[in-house]
Amino acid sequence: MTTARSDDPSGPGREPAPRAGARQWLGLAVLALPAMLIVMDMTVLHLAVPRLSADLAPSGTGLLWITDIYGFMVAGFLITMGALGDRMGRRRLLLVGAGAFAVASVLAAYAPTAETLIAARALLGLAGATLMPSTLSLLRVMFEDERQRTIAISAWMMCFTVGASIGPLVGGLLLEHFWWGAVFLAGVPVMALLLALGPFLLPEYRAPSAGRLDLASSLLSLAAVLPAVYGVKQLARDGLGPLPVVAVLAGTAAGAVFLRRQRRLADPFVDLGLFREPRFRVSLTALAALSFVMFGINLFIVQALQLVHGLSPLRAGLWILPGSLGGVLGTVVSIAALRRIRPATVMAAVLTLAAAGLALVSMAGRTDFALLVTGLVVMSTGIAPALNLGTDMVVGSAPPDRAGAASAVSETSNEFGGALGLAVLGSLGTAVYQTRMRQEMPGGTPGGAAEAAEDTLAKALAAAARLPGDLGERLVLAGREAFTLGLAVMAVTGALITAVCAVLVATTLRHVRPAGDGGTDSAGGAGGADGAGGADGAGGAAGTGARGDGETGRTREEVDAAGPGPTAAHAAPATGPGTTTGDRPGDGRTP
Repeated sequence: MTTARSDDPSGPGREPAPRAGARQWLGLAVLALPAMLIVMDMTVLHLAVPRLSADLAPSGTGLLWITDIYGFMVAGFLITMGALGDRMGRRRLLLVGAGAFAVASVLAAYAPTAETLIAARALLGLAGATLMPSTLSLLRVMFEDERQRTIAISAWMMCFTVGASIGPLVGGLLLEHFWWGAVFLAGVPVMALLLALGPFLLPEYRAPSAGRLDLASSLLSLAAVLPAVYGVKQLARDGLGPLPVVAVLAGTAAGAVFLRRQRRLADPFVDLGLFREPRFRVSLTALAALSFVMFGINLFIVQALQLVHGLSPLRAGLWILPGSLGGVLGTVVSIAALRRIRPATVMAAVLTLAAAGLALVSMAGRTDFALLVTGLVVMSTGIAPALNLGTDMVVGSAPPDRAGAASAVSETSNEFGGALGLAVLGSLGTAVYQTRMRQEMPGGTPGGAAEAAEDTLAKALAAAARLPGDLGERLVLAGREAFTLGLAVMAVTGALITAVCAVLVATTLRHVRPAGDGGTDSAGGAGGADGAGGADGAGGAAGTGARGDGETGRTREEVDAAGPGPTAAHAAPATGPGTTTGDRPGDGRTP
């Protein structure tokens, strides 16, 4: 039988989208594990740095590459892997990536030299880039019912929150009993489970009309993302300098060439027509802004718990857990609200809650530990469901055959947003701290100690420990007050950005109706999430109402020249492993 698209379940002449069964929910559990692992792998290494440094003796530059190369490779290859999955099959790419991740984890755990560890971390990043868009785009085709898809994507996103929260705890426990390489081996059983169960629980999906992988687009995406992310991270770490500025400019120029090429291709890596769909465009902007705020603020909050309030790393990690629980609670409540309330209203509400939490953080003084933790919990309770809803809107607004590329664009925007947040908000907080320290430096502080104290709070505390009692105490007090002020300025900035996002979502996405209500209020009737019956009422792909055609990734002129191709119905996904539509051979699903 022919399956209906889920984006407009009640549109004229359309059957209700099929609901997921036990196999799909079990498949979700399999997909959630690598999501959690990817985030954990980004956090546990920092705990192992002292031990691996003593064992492998890397240079300062080598140590930076050990910690950074993973994130660079993930960010650089996301778009390429999203496009590759649409062409070679998302399940196949996921399983290949899982195998590579397991092998790279073993290589990293037993790396005899720093250079070997850098190479293994690079392979881990490359494998991680295959996992992220593959898992998210598979959810798009496994859960056709819009309400179920929202729940599935929210559960998948919560695994990132849980992974980030328990990563330091798991890493600490492993390092307490084993050698530094054990933090990498934790991922091997997870990937083995994915390789064993994936072929049985996950459907295969390939975009039926996708052409060959465009090598030039792949190289251009790398040339755009890698230098830009590197430059932004260097700006955050070392401040303004010629090398990071040149890297950012080079990445921007390559990005412009990449976008220009996508406009000319009949089968582009990134369908720029998606950006004409408000759900995709606005949600993507909100996701990037939230990552910007979250990455910058969280780094300073963790430092405040340890350096201002004197907690150990383990205790600081435990006090972050209430924020994770708040995020889970906020997500559950927001999903329930979507049954009756428009998504824009729910998302604007949780964004407003996040802004309120940031406002509380900004009001927390040097000794207001309870207010700081309360602000963190309220902020997380708002940000987590906002990220979940935004991701669901991005993926749901794309047609199934473009879900891989849409997922990759979503993840890439998060990477850029996070890197920019660390650079911009981090620089803002540091500038406030340094300015305040120069103004409030205790009289009689030796020149060397004063210079160190003006740099960072950690150096101020170390310098204060070497000074006589009263002078050292006054230096600690001045440093903690200055750091608290820097965090407050960052939190106010984040609150304003989040509030603007709330207004943007509430005003531009108000036409999107609650799940199960069907369609939108936009011109063209039952537009649905993917533009069916959009501006011209012709049922185009996501954001392509101006095209008036079922084709995706092509302009009207190219479609006319190429002749008729598969319609959206041909791209209906499989609902189980190895299933096909029966009456539609070659529709993109293979056993």
